[in-house]
Amino acid sequence: MSETTRKKRAIVLFNLGGPDSPAAVEPFLFNLFNDPAIISLPNPFRFLLAKLISRRRAPIAREIYDHIGGKSPLLELTQEQADALQTALNGEDDGYENRCFIAMRYWKPFADDTAAEVKAWGADEQILLPLYPQFSTTTSGSSVKDWKRACAKVGLTSPIKTACCYPTNPGFVEASAEMIKAGYDRALAKATELGIDKPRILFSAHGVPKAVITKRGDPYQSQIEKTSAAVVEKMAIEGLDWNVCYQSRVGPMEWIGPSTEDEIARAGKENKGIVVVPIAFVTEHSETLVELDIEYGELAHEKHVPIYERVRTVCSHPKFIAGLVSVVKQTQDELDEKGPDDYTVETRGWWCPDEHSCAVAKQPSLKPAGA
Repeated sequence: MSETTRKKRAIVLFNLGGPDSPAAVEPFLFNLFNDPAIISLPNPFRFLLAKLISRRRAPIAREIYDHIGGKSPLLELTQEQADALQTALNGEDDGYENRCFIAMRYWKPFADDTAAEVKAWGADEQILLPLYPQFSTTTSGSSVKDWKRACAKVGLTSPIKTACCYPTNPGFVEASAEMIKAGYDRALAKATELGIDKPRILFSAHGVPKAVITKRGDPYQSQIEKTSAAVVEKMAIEGLDWNVCYQSRVGPMEWIGPSTEDEIARAGKENKGIVVVPIAFVTEHSETLVELDIEYGELAHEKHVPIYERVRTVCSHPKFIAGLVSVVKQTQDELDEKGPDDYTVETRGWWCPDEHSCAVAKQPSLKPAGA
């Protein structure tokens, strides 16, 4: 098909974002805590609380980012994924000219700027692709809602379809299983040398307050468990010892568990080596490079865990990128067959491979200050 007749399809990749300098840490934190999907208080209370929390946490956060060069590597790694996905999609002779765009939720590039770029390019259609395999109202839900706000602001009206989640996508599962198997084999060899039991795999995901699950009907926790079970099945290791746990708890609220810290302590008591897998992340950032590698690594040492092996995120693993290609194709099929998402209703009409659980999760209706 000639270039002149190819439809322009924008693939919009959503991710959290991260500060690009020490000076960006506090405003990044403010944007995070001022999101009603994170703190569901009405304004001006949420605004004031976000100001307070970000000011207090900024010095600690800057110390965290100092360990990784003073900034987050998330944007660069996401750009590598976008480039790989765009190349793979444009290698398909399916009548589309694809361009991948990045919209971060809490730091640059923001949705407003990216939406303007998509409009200027003249996209005929949009596929919204969160880089969160498991859906949560705090991540994918918030990003899509913010994107629709940005589209209204710049007058972008081309048909859209959202790939809400892909917790058991074969490409994601296969890439994860391949990398985890390599890490497990390294830990197993060490365990054999030490004459101790086989290691345990800990699938560690970013935690959320329990109320997000119970009050919003958020499917995040169940999808984390489905991903982990699918990876274990793919690895096909007889008698594998594994568990799901959650990291990064902040504040006094009750969070889903068990916590990764508690699982590390338990492994120490049992003289058990552990292989830690960041199963909800597809790129390296502070929660993996600092929290898992440094802070939890030190905790494992303190708790006398004999082996601590951390598996890297899938990043631009060819099988993961191939999995994203399949997600885009499935979402395109849904757009063609059932029509686009409604621009005014954030959680309806999405393509959902998981019993449509994402489409019925309750997204907070509050708007951020200044929206």
